[in-house]
Amino acid sequence: MGGGPGRARYCRRRALGRRLRRGHRGRIGAQHPSLVIVAVIPGYNEAPRIGAVVLEARKHLPVLVVDDGSTDRTAEVAREAGATTIEQRPNQGKGAALRLGFAAALQDGSDAILTLDADGQHDPVEIPRFLAAATTEPPPDLIIGQRSFRAMPPVRRLSNEIGRIAFSWAVGRDIPDNQSGYRLVSRRLAEATLASDEPGFAFEVEQITTCIRMGGTIAWVPIRTIYAGAPSHIRPLAHIREFVRIVRQARRDVRRPIA
Repeated sequence: MGGGPGRARYCRRRALGRRLRRGHRGRIGAQHPSLVIVAVIPGYNEAPRIGAVVLEARKHLPVLVVDDGSTDRTAEVAREAGATTIEQRPNQGKGAALRLGFAAALQDGSDAILTLDADGQHDPVEIPRFLAAATTEPPPDLIIGQRSFRAMPPVRRLSNEIGRIAFSWAVGRDIPDNQSGYRLVSRRLAEATLASDEPGFAFEVEQITTCIRMGGTIAWVPIRTIYAGAPSHIRPLAHIREFVRIVRQARRDVRRPIA
């Protein structure tokens, strides 16, 4: 293969695979006694919070943190807490970070991938709820943690309610919470989303459309709605413009099944 950046990337991928394989298998019931499940956590400047998230998540699953161009110690703190890390430079957005994590987990043989945020808004204590929901036959392609909008600050509650109505109209079925990033994603769906070019939060909304287009099943589990006062990386006006765009795109795409 020779030297240079290509060789270095290859060695890092091999090392990543070995570290993940040293993790444990997520046993989620007699029907699926040996599924390999990895928690993928994208993070951007979350050094004060990510350590606690990783420590709790590792009680249930091996953890891979994708540091999306942070300028603080996010990756270092995650490693100290026991996570495997990938550092993406420069900052490219949550969607790009998730796809990088998906690719690494799939390359390592994962059967499913659990995603949660690094800022503490997703409680890792609730991971067993997702694992239990995966024991149905056939197992869902996408399990989404459903938040209570009533527990949100007023502005967020309004935006999520409007988003729920608009996106449900676009895809022709009720989607109670399209923006929750606390999910369990099947290998089949993760593979189908790798070709996406959505860099930011819209990737997670598009993921639902992709699941519907491929004839996949979606399940829901209730989760806590947590707002701890941490600063949001979302810019409201840009968020609204992006969501309008993705709703229009979903309306078009959902009528075109994936071959």
